[in-house]
Amino acid sequence: MSALIAVIAFGVLVFIHELGHFIFAKIFGVYVEKFSIGFGPKVFGKKIGETEYLLSAVPLGGYVKMYGENPDETVQDSLKDKAFSNKKLYQKSLIVFAGPLFNYLFAILLFWIVFNLGIHTLKPVIGEVQKDMPAAKADIKSGDAILSINGLEIKSWDDMARIIKVSVNKPLLIKIKRGEDILEKTVTPQTAKSKNIFGEDINIGLLGIKPSGETFLQRFGPVESFVKANQKCYEIVELTFLGIVKMFQRVVPADNIGGPIMIFQMTKDAAQFGLTPLLTFVALISINLAILNLLPIPVLDGGHLLIYAIEAIIRRPLSEKAKSIAIRIGMSFLIGLMVFAFYNDIMRIFRG
Repeated sequence: MSALIAVIAFGVLVFIHELGHFIFAKIFGVYVEKFSIGFGPKVFGKKIGETEYLLSAVPLGGYVKMYGENPDETVQDSLKDKAFSNKKLYQKSLIVFAGPLFNYLFAILLFWIVFNLGIHTLKPVIGEVQKDMPAAKADIKSGDAILSINGLEIKSWDDMARIIKVSVNKPLLIKIKRGEDILEKTVTPQTAKSKNIFGEDINIGLLGIKPSGETFLQRFGPVESFVKANQKCYEIVELTFLGIVKMFQRVVPADNIGGPIMIFQMTKDAAQFGLTPLLTFVALISINLAILNLLPIPVLDGGHLLIYAIEAIIRRPLSEKAKSIAIRIGMSFLIGLMVFAFYNDIMRIFRG
């Protein structure tokens, strides 16, 4: 069942991406010949209006075939106003950009749903205080509930940990609840060595406390969920670009690159843990698809946008020869990247 959910989830992400291209093509009056989920031979197809909607055999992507998008295609006089090639530069750019945009907006929607449904999170209740650490020296005890830090309300253990980690050698005024009593303690986190998500050494603040392990379902209202969904998507975009930079700097190993097999396996695993983890992971993949497609590589959406930007600057279309060379280079790079990703996926399977 989880495998079927993974296939459906990947298909939905492809559909959302292509839907962005399709809607904006329709807005600008482009004749859309085909809307396909998947590549290769047709499994199922139905023509509605002027567009044929397809489900194709190879479920590794999809496409929207627009009339006149192929430079070698002869455009009939009767359809020249509906040809993609005859549209204004900003219209073509928006049609291309809409695919990644829809993936990003879809991620916001998924996170909005997640925050509305609620997240199981740790209560800000202390389960253990380590000896000779700042918390113990400030007479903070096991069972104390953290209410606020420097006047900021603390709702979860993560809220507290986030503040403490960035407050190295900075005094913190912590309000706690101990039984029926409300107490205030001033504590200065000491410096500790840790590693960030890229494996780099960093300094963090540490009080020497551990959570009690009590959890609760933290729900947010519609407006707060929307704000948090946007914040989460921005954080993921920032981390993804930083990860790409770290990969070029060889901080992050290249074997972290994964392809469809890894995505399928991880989506299947997420589905086994319930709806919220599944929606969270699909949102993460949706953002990564948006970023991947915006890379300035010919063949990808970002490559087309780069060409349109160059044409806008030089105020004339690039020669077909230049476009053809760029596409061949981009295709070679993309095929090489896909082969490398598949290799990594297969090696992960062998390594368990």
